[in-house]
Amino acid sequence: MLADSTAPPEISVVAPVFNEAGAVESLAREIAAAFTGRRFEMLFVDDASSDDTVALLTTLSRELPELRVLRHARNAGQSRAIRTAVLAARAPIVVMLDGDGQNDPADAPRLADTLRAGSPRLGLVGGERRVRRDSAGKRLASRLANGIRRRLLNDKAIDTGCGLKAFRRDAFLALPYFDHLHRYLPALMIREGYEVAFEPVNHRPRQTGRSKYTNLGRLGVALFDLAGVMWLNARARTPGEVREAALPPPGEGA
Repeated sequence: MLADSTAPPEISVVAPVFNEAGAVESLAREIAAAFTGRRFEMLFVDDASSDDTVALLTTLSRELPELRVLRHARNAGQSRAIRTAVLAARAPIVVMLDGDGQNDPADAPRLADTLRAGSPRLGLVGGERRVRRDSAGKRLASRLANGIRRRLLNDKAIDTGCGLKAFRRDAFLALPYFDHLHRYLPALMIREGYEVAFEPVNHRPRQTGRSKYTNLGRLGVALFDLAGVMWLNARARTPGEVREAALPPPGEGA
């Protein structure tokens, strides 16, 4: 059954990209195939690429009407690109994945369905890469970083670096924004009173381009950001359930 093209989308799939001309066409087609029959949109946010990423995506949008292409005038980083996409998204549920093609779009509908089937307090369903297709050095650094972060933040995540996540749009926009926010989404969701869950997902080798991060470069930023998130958690005060007080019926309480 074909989705109603006139109805608003139920799911917004977002992908931040920077100099990923070799990956974006196949990634967009895979996303479209994974969500066939559903009301969805794709938002690719180009973070001021210097290659043909935008030209390829805009050409492809003629073939894939669900595809929307946004572009930053200046490079602002992955977290800002994700936020740009979420602000522009028209669906209440957002699925994000990395733009390099290592996340498998075939897993994305399952994460979105788990989120939709959960309670309204389930704010995020994160992917967990059970078999990493990265270098040994990157896997070791990630394992150490995840262990330290999980112990200090108690965010329940064993693989917060996995780019494939489904979350409620309103929950994301309630989070405090800072650069590298995307690496701390489980902890920040919990801070705001939301529940988080995790699902195993596939991970694929990078076929084109190169990583925008190095282990050494991540280390300094991660330590700084981790201290900041610990401070945010320490300063959090949650009100519990919020309900609107109803006026008494006429004639009562006079």
